[in-house]
Amino acid sequence: MGTMIDATDSSSTRPYLIRALYEWCTDNGFTPFIAVLVDDSVRVPNEYVKDGEIVLNISFDATSSLNLGNEYIEFKGRFGGVARDILVPVSRVLAIYARENGQGMAFPMLASSESPTATVTTVETKPKVLTSVSSPSEEAKPDRPPNPPTGGKPALTRVK
Repeated sequence: MGTMIDATDSSSTRPYLIRALYEWCTDNGFTPFIAVLVDDSVRVPNEYVKDGEIVLNISFDATSSLNLGNEYIEFKGRFGGVARDILVPVSRVLAIYARENGQGMAFPMLASSESPTATVTTVETKPKVLTSVSSPSEEAKPDRPPNPPTGGKPALTRVK
């Protein structure tokens, strides 16, 4: 009989999402940047930290020995012509995005007492089918109710 795995025992999704978006950027010819919330656990040149954050180019051309690990992102990068060893805990990554168009993903920062693991919650057992994603700027169609204002975010329509 298989063992049940508790969601609190599973690893964070953050490093996997970072690697996926890094691959998406490079496959599409974009330059992957990461925004990092700097604290004592982050090893970066402090002279480039602004307002407690630093943005790092993690492209193949800008780094050597890049390792996008589950706990740390490590590489050697040049700052002002000087090679520096960079060490960023994955938990300190605020976002990864393409420099050229800003597309990517932002991550929530957790309080230090919280675990950075994903949690799974089951709300109801009856499955819902999503039929469409629309933006609030679209006109209401007769076969569905108009979308309420959501501040420009897409809205999902559920069908039972």
